[in-house]
Amino acid sequence: MATDAELITASLTDPERFAGVFDHHYAVIAGFLRRRVDQSLADELAAETFLRAFDGRAGYDVTRADARPWLFGIATRLLARHRRTEVRQLRAFARAGRLVPAEHGLDDVDARLDAAAASPALASALAELGATDREVLLLFAWADLTYEEISLALSVPVGTVKSRLHRARDLVRRKLIGAAVISPVTNGGDGVIHP
Repeated sequence: MATDAELITASLTDPERFAGVFDHHYAVIAGFLRRRVDQSLADELAAETFLRAFDGRAGYDVTRADARPWLFGIATRLLARHRRTEVRQLRAFARAGRLVPAEHGLDDVDARLDAAAASPALASALAELGATDREVLLLFAWADLTYEEISLALSVPVGTVKSRLHRARDLVRRKLIGAAVISPVTNGGDGVIHP
């Protein structure tokens, strides 16, 4: 199977080859966006992400075989336009008591009940995060990107990613402890609170 870099390079002379990049990554990009905004906006932003990627493919760094961080960077920049709306939505989720839509079925009912209990506090904590810290946390937790991939996606140094993630985790942890969703536990006397 061709790498993303190979597909992007080939698409410069045969634009239909870019469809392989779309096929590899659309579901994960759209899924990430759907966790951040409503489905219709997420689908619109996902489509625009790939349109912008297609338009900017000549500038892609072909030494990077995987285009996922590049695509998340585009998607994250598109989301930046909607941050005010996103914060209002997170606050509304916190008031409503839900962060993500409920699933059907009994397979993971215990996990869903735990998530339902944590959702209002988590949504409130996410709304309180600064936009840059929230982006890093959600790219790490929801998109499953590494520090290096987040660094590429947001065009910031890896050290900045680590400090933003640490700050975001700390605030979310404190909010969840304060809401009695998780219990504080000290680990090894280091003075750091670990859930």
